[in-house]
Amino acid sequence: MAFQFEDFVLDFERRELRRAGALVALEPQVFDLLTFLVRNRDRVVTRDNLLDAIWNGRVVSESTLASRINAVRRAINDSGEEQRLIRTVARKGVRFIGEVVETASAPPVPRDEATASLPLPDRPAIAVLPFSNLSGEIEQDYFSDGISEDIITALSKLRWFFVIARNSSFIYKGRAVHLRQVADELGVRYVVEGSVRKDGERVRITAQLNDVATGSHLWAERYDRELADVFAVQDEITEAIVAAIEPQLYAAENFRAQRKPPGSMDAWDLVMRALSHYWRVTRQDHVVAQALLEKAIALDPDYGKALGLLGTSYMFTAHMGWMDMAAALPLAERAATAAIRADGEDPWAHNALGHVHLFARRFEDALAEFETALQLNPNFALAQGYYGLALSYCGRWRDADEAARRAIRLSPRDPYAPVYFGIAAYARFLGEDYEEAIRLAHESLRQRSDFVGAHRVLTAAAGMAEKTDIARKALQELQRAQPNISLAWIAEFMPIRLAADRERYLEGFRRAGLS
Repeated sequence: MAFQFEDFVLDFERRELRRAGALVALEPQVFDLLTFLVRNRDRVVTRDNLLDAIWNGRVVSESTLASRINAVRRAINDSGEEQRLIRTVARKGVRFIGEVVETASAPPVPRDEATASLPLPDRPAIAVLPFSNLSGEIEQDYFSDGISEDIITALSKLRWFFVIARNSSFIYKGRAVHLRQVADELGVRYVVEGSVRKDGERVRITAQLNDVATGSHLWAERYDRELADVFAVQDEITEAIVAAIEPQLYAAENFRAQRKPPGSMDAWDLVMRALSHYWRVTRQDHVVAQALLEKAIALDPDYGKALGLLGTSYMFTAHMGWMDMAAALPLAERAATAAIRADGEDPWAHNALGHVHLFARRFEDALAEFETALQLNPNFALAQGYYGLALSYCGRWRDADEAARRAIRLSPRDPYAPVYFGIAAYARFLGEDYEEAIRLAHESLRQRSDFVGAHRVLTAAAGMAEKTDIARKALQELQRAQPNISLAWIAEFMPIRLAADRERYLEGFRRAGLS
């Protein structure tokens, strides 16, 4: 049995939620809660109903219940303010109010180019799965996620490793999948998995390194430490992974994670919470992330990653049309320059400053900052993708196309993958390959139907290709996604360096009917 609502399909038998064909990552409990609400959409579901159905009658806190309902809303692009699909009925409960069509379960999705097994790179390829939260409180998920994320970051800085980006590893969060499937889908040989149990000021971390090709466990360890020692434990785990996979390189390089830890554990805690929102790629989540990062910086003004992430978030929201560019640019520049002063070795700091330079039309400076970020972390998919965007705005469309495709390979199951496909589409537009630009833009929108950048490229490419119907429909969707779009906005806020590139882009929109 499957339930269709808006552009979502909830398949109960396959335990999948898809949006416009793209799989939406859901924790098992969140999936069960959504399914229960949809199946009981004809009535208001009370708190007791939810406790009986989802928690087997176990009493949980109001904050836990609210957190799970909010997680369901985020998964289906709803919110507590909008309540478009899930409505709260005061003093009674909640009800799913979306229009639902029941169908038979969908047939298995064919393994196309986007889902087929990926070839192994020429370097040791590794994926770090999100560590399981054994603390008993769902609110502690961000903490175990943060442990995993820091290990990914440390490994990513090693040039001799090919490390899958965090967002692709994290689609397996809460899912029971065989490591062979993970290895095939991400194109890796090694998989790291583990768990975290936080209890007051103590933390227990377990980690295991698996060689999927041979089916063997290369290394496993358990750490019981004070919470204040968590950064040292992360370094120990990273060192052990490197030693197990590449002992000769480990001996030659005398590896030690090079990073400047925050001065406050509370600041790190806030940044991990912010990242959990940042990677959801929605307007409201970026607002929440920015507020959390401001708190982290108030606690630790020299926390480079917090400052760099804040600057990057400001620029992304402006580029998506969610924030005024003129207001975002000085805020982002202040955060990015402070990040560089605080920790010049942090890739997020250089990534943020690269964004600022790009939209301030300081093109050579932008390219230099993205290149520095990638020197510091060769596996930084986000910086790789936006390096491609900077190259495309500079008119170097072949280099841009290559950079965008490299970002897709680094993180093939990424919530930001639609952005990378959109960048590749724009590069192909500049190369006057309008058919491929249209194809890549469609792939971007298949994965994320609300991505503004792909709507823009699709509209302009279809206009230049004289595909009138596609151009007209694309423009309608673009105006829905970005109501303030106009030829004047494109000319002012899209930093296209070459006059000929800018004029051709505008001409595509004119042919589509934009004024």
